[in-house]
Amino acid sequence: MSDAEVPAISGACDARFERVREAFARNFAESGELGASVAVALHGELVVDLWAGSVDRQRTQPWERDTVVLVYSSTKGAVALAAHMLADRGLVDFEAPVADVWPEFAQAGKESLPLRYLLTHQAGLPAIDEELPLGAELEWDIMAGALSRQAPLWEPGEKMGYHAATFGWLVGEVIRRVDGRSVGTFIREEIAEPLGVEFLLGFGPEEDYRVSDLHLAQVPAEELPSLAAAALLEPTSMAARAFNIAPRGPNKGRNSRANRASEQPGSNGHSNARALATIYGALGNGGDWQGHRLLSEEAIRLAGTEQAQGRDIVLQTPVRRTLGFMMPVSGVPDPRGDNAFGHAGMGGSVGFCDPDVGLGFGYAMNQMWTNTLDQDDPRAARLMRAVYESLD
Repeated sequence: MSDAEVPAISGACDARFERVREAFARNFAESGELGASVAVALHGELVVDLWAGSVDRQRTQPWERDTVVLVYSSTKGAVALAAHMLADRGLVDFEAPVADVWPEFAQAGKESLPLRYLLTHQAGLPAIDEELPLGAELEWDIMAGALSRQAPLWEPGEKMGYHAATFGWLVGEVIRRVDGRSVGTFIREEIAEPLGVEFLLGFGPEEDYRVSDLHLAQVPAEELPSLAAAALLEPTSMAARAFNIAPRGPNKGRNSRANRASEQPGSNGHSNARALATIYGALGNGGDWQGHRLLSEEAIRLAGTEQAQGRDIVLQTPVRRTLGFMMPVSGVPDPRGDNAFGHAGMGGSVGFCDPDVGLGFGYAMNQMWTNTLDQDDPRAARLMRAVYESLD
């Protein structure tokens, strides 16, 4: 795609952050962007809110202001925030056993497993041993029930392994048991609606008009990096078991109506950059967004405090984790500040805050990065660098 073919960029961008607009345009010109949005919040105000491109490969339908798209594991950040909100209200204790609020969880040696291990991916529950029926991921009770019976795959707390899919049902069931609402309903009523943003987790066909399909990278399995290759070519590997948690039924793909209607809180939230930047903008602004408080300042300090670091045995990479969020890793190129925290999603999306500078950031796109061995996804990193350069 040449520079002349960069689509018109819509939205608003403070003059101080013109580098972000330029980086956004470069993503289309140089990195195969199809449709996307980027937003930046600073000290409780949106200073960048841009969108451009198309929702379809034929480029016949424009990406609109309220377009949302599957953000995969960026969903985990909203789920973690919901858990922190309940803890901030004194309704859950991260140090207490999960079984205190979910009695059925006290099976297979999990009687004393603390809630914190669910959030730090140290619980040993990234996969399910029992055979699940086709389309099980669409059925909440099946997944929660199977996880309540599952024995940890390692001694909880001794290792860390990404609970790619199970995180959502594990933390989501705790939220449901404590609050009475599903995690999708909690996020909508307690986070998205009060902030006036779009974050959909389980929704009906009335919202489909503004949902872009997520377009897969067209890359042969042998050209994918080790994690993806393991998931595709080594079905018994820990990565494969963690990411392919249950056999999918017919017509139940990621863009299907059935998938959109279900709540899979580890991976199937639909949102856009404005929502991610606003949510994290509140966390980067002491918990407040224009008079609406999500968390107390004490709770935000806890949310941004490193709890575990080391090599993740599922991802096979070094990680730093708080209770539910990810942080930049020392020695790995990352434009963010050391105390930034948030969550990224497979394919490219990301949201994070940096409390040290009052920042919230969001990026969402509909073209998954090709993940070729010779180049990491430059798109979000390019945008993040532009943000921090604008702050200098």
